[in-house]
Amino acid sequence: MTSGAHLAIGDLARLSGLSVKTVRFYSDLGLVPPAGRTAAGQRRYDAAAVARLRLVRTLRTLGLDLGTVGAILRGEASLTDVAAVRVEAVTEQLRALRWQRAVLAAVAAHGIDPKETDLMSILSDDDRAALIGDFLDTVFAGLDLDGVPRSLTPELPDDPDAAQAAAWLELTELLGDDGFRAVLRRTAEQFEADRVAQDAVAGSRIPRPDAVALALDEARSALAAGVAPDSPAAAAAVAALTERYAATLGRPADGAVRTRLAARLETAADPRRQRHLELLSVVNGWPALPVETDPIAWSRAALAAS
Repeated sequence: MTSGAHLAIGDLARLSGLSVKTVRFYSDLGLVPPAGRTAAGQRRYDAAAVARLRLVRTLRTLGLDLGTVGAILRGEASLTDVAAVRVEAVTEQLRALRWQRAVLAAVAAHGIDPKETDLMSILSDDDRAALIGDFLDTVFAGLDLDGVPRSLTPELPDDPDAAQAAAWLELTELLGDDGFRAVLRRTAEQFEADRVAQDAVAGSRIPRPDAVALALDEARSALAAGVAPDSPAAAAAVAALTERYAATLGRPADGAVRTRLAARLETAADPRRQRHLELLSVVNGWPALPVETDPIAWSRAALAAS
């Protein structure tokens, strides 16, 4: 037995704060080998074994497996390199735990039925990316709309709250709804057709008032003034709206333009479109959008009555 090897396994356990069983296990693995044995074959350890065992305990607390701990103690692996890898792993674990917390909070707070909801649509990065990509392709494929698809792309934060998780779960139902996809596709095609006509008039691609934005502008003013959609004042507002819209297209304010305007308002009136924008704002952390249901309904009623 070497000089200084006077600590029994029980002493080593007491000094390291571990159980005798654990110390024996680590010793058997060679992580903390004995410095010697008594004549009776009992293990004895020196003071260095205490520091070594405390290091093993620390590394295990940090989540390192025993194989990696042994490699570090034998000098086969750098603690710096191992720590860098471990930081990445722990970061990903924390991200996954935040997602789990958000989903559980959403289920608890909003009464979400997991039997009717695909919770993997929020837990799996791949599932989310696939759903969003398929939705955007269906709605915008082949269309030249600059940043419009980007403005309708949901981007959940790494640390969502319960409201964002609940909004995303509801949003997944809309993104997968074939009927809603068809409505947005028609909206996108109508929007592109208007932009093409407007570009031909102006000769360059610059921002211009959209048909729906023009209609909302007229409708808000009319609603604020208490104008009924079947009144002469409403008919005058519709005539002004038609003139403004026709001017952006470079066309006369005739029945064809009114029909085109009615088609734009019809797709805008779909309640799923408003809900989609509301959910998108929550998920992306954007300011809440104004509810445009009443102005759009007024515009459609006034257009039909005039």
